[in-house]
Amino acid sequence: MGKLLYEDLTNKIIKAAIEVHKILGPGLLESAYEECFVYELIKMDLSVKQQLIIPIKYKDIKLKTKYRLDLLVEDKVIIELKSVEKLTPVHEAQLITYIKLSGYRVGLLINFNEKLLRNGIMRRIV
Repeated sequence: MGKLLYEDLTNKIIKAAIEVHKILGPGLLESAYEECFVYELIKMDLSVKQQLIIPIKYKDIKLKTKYRLDLLVEDKVIIELKSVEKLTPVHEAQLITYIKLSGYRVGLLINFNEKLLRNGIMRRIV
């Protein structure tokens, strides 16, 4: 999938996030945003997997510890949802690590606890 196609897909995802934020505003728990966001994505005919468990490989072993992707859209874009005061470099590092460990290339970090949602969105391609 080329950069432009990823851009089209992430733009659709961001549009759905903006719709949720427009109606709910900031201040709720991440789980409330996730449920409404998934609803909007499905309405756009996008496939969504929630709380997808991804194994962690270290060298030649699979660790017993696993991590969960908040959302995976169209089997292409990882979405890490937050509802925090401010996104920090640790949140961005988490997204980049998830992208690298999962083998996917594109991720969105979305913080719904912003007055203006666009200030809480990061798009990363690894």
